[in-house]
Formats: sequence, C-alpha cells, structure tokens
Amino acid sequence: MVHQQRSQLHLSPSSDTEDMTVMSRSLAPRLAYFAGVARTEHVTRAAQEMQVPQSTLSRAMVRLEQDLGVDLFARRGRTVSLTPAGRTFLSSVERALAEIERAVDEVRADADAATGKVAFGFLHTMGAETVPGLIHAFRADHPRVRFSLVQTYGEAMIERLRAGELDLCLTSPVPDAPDLVARRLDEQKLRLVVPADHRLAGRRRVRLAEAADETFVTLEPAYGMRRITDDLCKEAGFKPRIAFEGEEAETLRGLVAAGLGVALLPPPAVARPGVVELTVTAPRAVREIGVAWLDGHPDTPPVAAFKRFLLSKRGNLLPT
Repeated sequence: MVHQQRSQLHLSPSSDTEDMTVMSRSLAPRLAYFAGVARTEHVTRAAQEMQVPQSTLSRAMVRLEQDLGVDLFARRGRTVSLTPAGRTFLSSVERALAEIERAVDEVRADADAATGKVAFGFLHTMGAETVPGLIHAFRADHPRVRFSLVQTYGEAMIERLRAGELDLCLTSPVPDAPDLVARRLDEQKLRLVVPADHRLAGRRRVRLAEAADETFVTLEPAYGMRRITDDLCKEAGFKPRIAFEGEEAETLRGLVAAGLGVALLPPPAVARPGVVELTVTAPRAVREIGVAWLDGHPDTPPVAAFKRFLLSKRGNLLPT
C-alpha cells in the first residue's frame, strides 16, 4: 500500500492552544493501543491481549491516523503492517510509554506507606540537632521511609511549599496565610550573644534595651529570625544598627567572637568559644516553631504518618 498524506489539522490562531490540548488528551490513551497493534501486526490478537473490544481498537487507530494526518498502517484484512511513518512514530511512542511507566512506578513508590518519600523543609538553625533527632525517632517505627530534605530560610520554604516541592516545613515565625495550614509546636528562647570581652559578658541576664547602643550582626531581611530581631528591638525602644547581614547563625556567632557586634540568636547545638550567651529578661525573647503544609493538599501515607509524628511533638519538639 502506497503511503498517502492525509489532510492536516487546520487550527485558527485563536484556538491553537485549546484545540491542541483537546487533541493531546484524546491522543494519549490511543498510544498504548497503537503500540499493541504495531507489536502484534494483527488487530484481533492485539485486542485480545489488551482486553478491549476489537471495534474499539480499530476505531482508535483510524482516529489516531486522522488526528496525525498520516497513514500509520498498511491493512490487509485483520493483518496490518507499519508504514514508514508508522515505524518512525512507533519509536517515539515506545520511548514515551516507557517514560510514563517509569513515572508511574516512581510516584507509586513515593506514596508507598512503608517505603515512600517525604519532602521536608526546615530552618538552618534546626539542622544540627532538632531535625536529625526527629528523623531518627520517626524512623524507629518507619525505618524505610525516605526523606528529601531542604534546608533554607522561611520565605524560601513557603515558596517551595506552594510550588508543590515540599510536603511539610518546620519554620519560624509560624506562617499565617489562607492557603496554608500551620500548627505551633514549640517555642525557643533567644539569647543576646556578646563577645567574651564585652562589657556585658560578666552578666547572666540582660534587658535588651541595654544593647541599644551596640552594633548588631543579623540574618538577612528575608529570614524569620531577622524579623523577630527587628520586632524585639523595636519593643525594647530602639532600632538596631546593622554591621552585617548573613545567612547562617553560626557565622554570626563567629563574627560576634571577632568583635564585629552582638546578635540575638537561638541557643547553639555546641557552645562556641569567644562568646557569652545572655538570657534576655525583657522583652520576652522567644521564637515560635511550627509545622506548615498547603491547605487542601492530599497527603500520601508516609507524609500523613510524619505529619502525625510532628504534631505529637507539640511542646516537646526541641532538645532540652
């Protein structure tokens, strides 16, 4: 049978996107039918193998050729053979179907209750002790659950949560947004960190107002801890003079030790030499830690299990 070019689809500029979307949706289910017929070169055998009516299969192949505008098969009764265009198309279809099968296997594996995956974001300051301890405790009962971890600042985590890249995030301040669900889990006391030779270093407690004339080293404005610092200083009656804006709390401690300024920070995982950490008596210097997720977003079994685990840690989240 001589290969013949069929009439092409005619799409108006205003309807191109809509018509191509409709075509793609109707085309996709027929690709597996096409591959089955191409493999067996027999419509009846293909229909039996795929457990679909022969008439359904025949109509699907005719519609596929009409949509593409080319003959894919040369027909001899129930027996068919691929045209050159059909062989070219089959090569791409087999790759596409293999990729779809791989994707199906991946999403099923990620959703598996025993071996699935949790995409979890957390603050830099939660990475040394809190998050490793949480994951270790959770995996005592769920040893094969996998984690995709993202360590970043609060605003970036919320963006990735909204983009569907994270299932849950551990953040501060606890977000308040209509598209998110957030639950407070714990609070963490903040310290005024000063150099070891600082005028306040001999003290154990300090009012934040006593640091009004100091230079501060802080996290960058997008960080939740920076907003908390600014708010506490404002409550204490002053606006901090900023010498440096960084991305990591331990870097700030090093700069404090070097005499660049003072800082409001959560307690370190390991005590750092060269600095003294003072309890702030006024205003009340704490930050709330909470877990957040996208409202209405369905949970896979492993995500649901880890969410329940985190919520069970309310009031007991942070190392003592």
